[in-house]
Amino acid sequence: TGITAVVTVRRPLPTHAGQLSVSGLDDEVTVVRDARGVPTITAASSHDLFFAQGYTDAQDRFFLMDYRRHMASGTLAALVGDQDGAIESDMVVRTMGWRKVAEKELTLLSPTTVGYLQAYAEGVNAYLYKRPVNNIAVEYPLLQIHLPVHDPAVWDPVDSLVWLKAIAWDLRGNDADELARTQALRKLNDPDAVATLFPPYPGETNTPIVNEPLPAPVAVAGPAVPPAAGALDGAADALAAVGHGLGDGAGVGSNSWVVSGEHTTSGRPLLASDLHMAVSQPGVWSQVGLRCAKVTPQCPFDASGFSTAGFPGVMIGHNASLAWTWTAMGADVTDLFAERVDGDDVLGPDGTRTPMAVRTETIKVAGGDRVPLTVRTTRHGPVVSDVLDTNSARPNRTSYEVALSWAGLTPGLTADALFALSTASDADAVQAAAASFHAPAVNIVFGTTDGHIGYQAAGRIPVREVVVGADPPTDGTWPRRGWEDGASWTGWMDPAGLPHVLDPAEGFIIAANQQVGGVDLPGDWDYGYRSQRIRTLLTTMLADGPLDVAAMQRIALDKHSPAAEVLLDSLLKIEIDDSWEAAGQELLRTWDMQMDADSPAAMYFAAVWKIVLAKTFADELPGGLIGDSRAVELIAQIVDYPHSPWWDDAATPRVTEGRDEVLLRAMTRARTELTAQLGSDPSTWKWGTLHHVTPTHPVLGDASWPVRRLVNVSSRPVGGSMVSVDATTWEPGTEEEPTVRNCYTVVTAPSMRMVVDLGDLDASTWVNLAGTSGHPASSHYSDQFGAWASGRYYSWPFGVDAVRGAGKQTLRLVP
Repeated sequence: TGITAVVTVRRPLPTHAGQLSVSGLDDEVTVVRDARGVPTITAASSHDLFFAQGYTDAQDRFFLMDYRRHMASGTLAALVGDQDGAIESDMVVRTMGWRKVAEKELTLLSPTTVGYLQAYAEGVNAYLYKRPVNNIAVEYPLLQIHLPVHDPAVWDPVDSLVWLKAIAWDLRGNDADELARTQALRKLNDPDAVATLFPPYPGETNTPIVNEPLPAPVAVAGPAVPPAAGALDGAADALAAVGHGLGDGAGVGSNSWVVSGEHTTSGRPLLASDLHMAVSQPGVWSQVGLRCAKVTPQCPFDASGFSTAGFPGVMIGHNASLAWTWTAMGADVTDLFAERVDGDDVLGPDGTRTPMAVRTETIKVAGGDRVPLTVRTTRHGPVVSDVLDTNSARPNRTSYEVALSWAGLTPGLTADALFALSTASDADAVQAAAASFHAPAVNIVFGTTDGHIGYQAAGRIPVREVVVGADPPTDGTWPRRGWEDGASWTGWMDPAGLPHVLDPAEGFIIAANQQVGGVDLPGDWDYGYRSQRIRTLLTTMLADGPLDVAAMQRIALDKHSPAAEVLLDSLLKIEIDDSWEAAGQELLRTWDMQMDADSPAAMYFAAVWKIVLAKTFADELPGGLIGDSRAVELIAQIVDYPHSPWWDDAATPRVTEGRDEVLLRAMTRARTELTAQLGSDPSTWKWGTLHHVTPTHPVLGDASWPVRRLVNVSSRPVGGSMVSVDATTWEPGTEEEPTVRNCYTVVTAPSMRMVVDLGDLDASTWVNLAGTSGHPASSHYSDQFGAWASGRYYSWPFGVDAVRGAGKQTLRLVP
């Protein structure tokens, strides 16, 4: 009945005001929540601070935490059954052994960090203690309709570390590019053509983070034949099956920049950040303030920012002295190794046989049969090529498999680094923290209240023995032959030698996934169109005077299209005789190249761009090989060459298509498609009608309509594009799409936005994509979504008086 449904949905809502007695605390803790439910936690000790954070996270988002630890531990099928590829994801994650690595990491971390993790776990478990599962989160009774649901296991410090491992996986590089190169080579059978499809970073036009000369690159050609092609297909299938906590693909990235006080109205730095992740509900981030009542060496925390439920602390934000953010670096921290195998033996260069390490595991499936899993590991890492090939016996003969090397499979100290960052006060402290930031590899951008700005590269970057003339190349761009001498990694780059900058002369630093520069780091970078647009905007604005918080917000919301900048002139030169077909082109003549949500021209250009890609590169390649910024760079390379062979449409028998014919077809086809989707009058088309954001629940998002309506959030139109600063990624596909499919739906977007004013921390602003709560019945489930979609920010109180003044609810947790 309706009453039962309401009770079921509202039963898990936690207590946010009053007083609760909680066993395990040493002293009273206060949790003050503002109008959006953002908590600021104040405690007398670090133990009580993280205990209370664990309790608060469990109150607000425990199902998400439970989902995250299951996904990262390779036990997702035990929670959700055989749905959405859970079994396959578990098999691959267990093969990589993320939880085993996390267990080893716990023994390496500092006792202080372990204490924080343990206190957080104690707080989570205090909330769960004797609480019926249906009172924890509405997802459990909804799953129980079809699956057996048990009380969740107690939280363990390893659960936090394994979730951190999943974060590192989503921000890694560059196994997808290695696989893409081999797929392209098999399709084209031309190493030079493949090299064209993966052009070098355009450093002359798009400035690297550290703008210093790099050594001349060593020219490397692709292999004549990709090694172990069939096994590489198996590896690709396996890696594609892994579940994601933050998102996957070219759209996962970030913007960050910091401006020196000499260029700001306050005379102190301004720092801005927005991290591009998968659109989900609940969102990736939680907002929180963590405050020791008296800051001491024993309780050093006074920070506010974005955390991620399941791991304690503030990951990105500011303390009383320093603001910091980090973005995915894009350095190459993964390699695929083709191995010659005979049964469970690996064959060496001289034919020697080395037994693999073999273990057997079992995948539990809620409501289903258990699935056995045999895991094999070589000196280069776990064998991933045969993980999903469970029904075929391994041939007892010489064959090939593919093993994965990833820096994140070596136990590291990233947890130490995260806590150290949140208490850092200057560049030296940031550099010291960065030395322990092992996985993922990140760009750290920071500013201080005493006026400094800086950048620090961080991460465990493998050292490869590069053999000039080797086939395939040994620089990490292609899968390597594991049986050859010199194939293995030889160590890690020295953290002290990674690029860093303090107070550059130009007065600002931009890190938006572009090439790092300064040191010859291996990597497949974003091609730098977002970062260069930020640079252009900063330079233009600074010519008119100093910047303030509002100026930084305007930069973050800029929707200029670099793709249009590359292609627009050529589109406008095409003659279209039919006036009906030319109506779309007319929209472009006065267009400002801004991908605004209400822009007809932006909608038309997006449709044209999709078709141009299909008729140039995508029609000759396997699916998914054209990324966002790479597509812009590729078109930029051929747009001035109207007879480049890349303009030929492989889907037609003739080979005479040139640029102008392709562009003409794209424009006329776009006119037809959009007429079918949006009506015959182009002036009524709006980019946001098809380009919209729908935050979707990771488990129940595709359930029956009443459940979907409960756990998902209604769509909102947005602007932006794949390569705009306001990066809202959509998937143009590899073929001309049927008009019934909306390929323009946003799949990754800024998961948060923040601007920190280091001259007045209470003047800082922030916004989350959805809301602080994971409970669909909560008023804070999606109460920030409207502001986020329309480009608005909220005030971000930090000082004691500001937090008290913004407080709407206060909860006292007492021992």
